[in-house]
Amino acid sequence: MADRIEDYAIIGDTETVALVGRTGSIDWWCTPRIDSGACFAALLGDESHGRWLLRPAEEIVSVRRWYRHDTLVLETEYETASGTVAVVDFMAPPDAHPRIFRVVEGRTGTVPMTMDLAVRYDYGSITPWVNSVPGGQTLVAGADGLRLHSGVPVEGKDMRTVADFTCSEDQTLGFSLVWYDSLTDPPLPLDALAACSRAESWWREWAGRCSYEGDWSDEVLRSLITLKALSYSPSGAIAAAATTSLPELVGGVRNWDYRYSWLRDASFALQALVLSGYDSEAQAWYRWLRRAVAGSPGEFQIMYGVRGERRLTEIELDWLPGYEDSRPVRIGNAASDQFQLDVFGEVLDASWTAVKADLVTHPEDLPALRHQQDAMLPALMEHLEKVWQDPDEGIWEIRGPRRHFVHSKVMAWVAFDRAVRIAERLALTDVVPVQRWAELRDAVHAEVCEKGWSDAKNSFVQFYGADVVDASLLMLARVGFLPHDDPRIVGTVEAVEADLLVDGLLMRYPMTVEHAVDGLPPGEGAFVMTTFWLVDALALIGRTADARALFERLLALRNDVGLLAEEYDPAAGRMLGNFPQAFSHLGLIVSAANLSMGEAGPFGDVPQP
Repeated sequence: MADRIEDYAIIGDTETVALVGRTGSIDWWCTPRIDSGACFAALLGDESHGRWLLRPAEEIVSVRRWYRHDTLVLETEYETASGTVAVVDFMAPPDAHPRIFRVVEGRTGTVPMTMDLAVRYDYGSITPWVNSVPGGQTLVAGADGLRLHSGVPVEGKDMRTVADFTCSEDQTLGFSLVWYDSLTDPPLPLDALAACSRAESWWREWAGRCSYEGDWSDEVLRSLITLKALSYSPSGAIAAAATTSLPELVGGVRNWDYRYSWLRDASFALQALVLSGYDSEAQAWYRWLRRAVAGSPGEFQIMYGVRGERRLTEIELDWLPGYEDSRPVRIGNAASDQFQLDVFGEVLDASWTAVKADLVTHPEDLPALRHQQDAMLPALMEHLEKVWQDPDEGIWEIRGPRRHFVHSKVMAWVAFDRAVRIAERLALTDVVPVQRWAELRDAVHAEVCEKGWSDAKNSFVQFYGADVVDASLLMLARVGFLPHDDPRIVGTVEAVEADLLVDGLLMRYPMTVEHAVDGLPPGEGAFVMTTFWLVDALALIGRTADARALFERLLALRNDVGLLAEEYDPAAGRMLGNFPQAFSHLGLIVSAANLSMGEAGPFGDVPQP
């Protein structure tokens, strides 16, 4: 059985990510990319679906773990009756091949150890051929190959690779597992200690570029390191999470594949990267965004593969029982085919952030602008003019009937507003129809204020005609739809707080059968990102003390190595959803800046109507 979600840590090389449990088992690894098939899938099943266990062979008295300072090098220390031993887990960016290193270090006494490696390609469904090679094994099936290098002798047992050994004080034993294309020769092993030194230096150099100077700087930097781990460096994309199908309700059906890049994350990611001094990462992410959405605006998707792939067909893996029997296990994501109006606003808000930060320096970055042959911006706006009055599936990717979601309409307003501002900032008013966009901006604003407002609730509502609120309404103040002190903003924040707050954390929307909007059984945890949105909203309307208290509550939800999942179950006191979640860590970074930097923070220069 897999560990609790919060009992996992991650290691990564900015192309793929593995999950390491406190038990010493690597239960999830997709390779060679973060969205490739998993060769370790015990996270969604059991040890028969693939894992790599390395731990003491006797009863463990205590476990402590931490990341070595400002790195993604994970150190787990086990105390037993025989002594103390540490397992150091890491990957080494950049590397020509995805490669996991595990180093066993004896601290005190002599500790009996066990290793149990079960490779099962294609999410636990394919057992490889295993051959002995000097110092280890090769494990091959189809196009996939893994080369194990072991610091101790290994043997085969029940279609697994096992070893029992001891580790004494001051003794160091290195292990590595490297993926390669099975049509080529396996890579030679690398010295684990030298690789560890290189990995630490790489991460510390990267962390040293951080320019964030606000409060909670350690927490912000750990979240930035997590975002970097979730990035796919060849393209600049950032995956929403490292996993698929970790449930939003244990035993439920809300199990989705988040190993892709959402356009919705774009403006948040750019804000976080720019305010932290990572301009090169911001530029790479923005260029990925520009490439991904190339073509007809009518063919926009809400998400893409990390190299910009569009075909993300959703299928169910019926041989996997799911995390704690949460079925189905899905790969791919059918929401990629949905119409979500808000992505137009996300793309244009990201473009506005890029323009303000002077990231638009390369010809391919210019959204239309000075060259008639590059017509993305006017084409996008022309298409938005045709569709902004249509209902959509909304920000939460509702798998039910389309509606006129208020958040979606507000983001259409953002798209027109930012298009006007980009054109004015870059002196393009003579080549694009700025006046027309301004008129459409005003039309959207007027419609939302008329149809999306409820006098009875003294709040904007989830969709036109609804009698309930939605956490996405907290975005109205952040994007500048109305001034922060407008009574309608204050009323909306208070209504969201009153109706959706559960034990200090925020639900996305009402989860009752009566108010179901998504065609799925009700039930999920509190949403971490939306609770960070409430932090920002409280700060914007002047309730700074409440905002800081809620922010500290959210910080306390992080696990022992500073990671956050998508959701949290206040009743059970445990994490839910895919892990670690980029959206949650983006919320932490932006909220920390907003609280500690005030008017100089990410919302200090948000355009006001």
